Amino acid sequence: MIWKKPFTLEGVNNTQNNMVKHIGIEFSAFGDDYLEATMPVDARTHQPFGLLHGGASVVLAETIGSLAGFLCLEEEGKVVVGQEINANHIRGVKSGIVTGRATPVHLGRQSQVWSIEIRDEDNKLIGISRLTLAVVKLSQNK
Repeated sequence: MIWKKPFTLEGVNNTQNNMVKHIGIEFSAFGDDYLEATMPVDARTHQPFGLLHGGASVVLAETIGSLAGFLCLEEEGKVVVGQEINANHIRGVKSGIVTGRATPVHLGRQSQVWSIEIRDEDNKLIGISRLTLAVVKLSQNK
């Protein structure tokens, strides 16, 4: 198991008013080496032609990967921050729910790399992202 911090789905879904809550992302499942979340495909996540916005897919991918990365940290006072994300948009989606699953590629002391697959309700691959996170000391400065 990769998780170093205790968590529940209820706990990670209890977020404040932010983008994750605004576009309807909800953490839905986890296993020994993956974390999943769902996102609705609706007016909040559409681009002008009525399809899932590529940027919304990237938000889903970074949200899942960043939380998964944080939950893998053993050392107190450390957090993860995004360094790079890329996305391949494979298939359009007009409505329904998409599910992203993050799995680790590399879990190092200074960096992490995550692969995030996003699938539709028929389990068809609609996008894939790779997220690189830096492991940094939590700063008290604003």
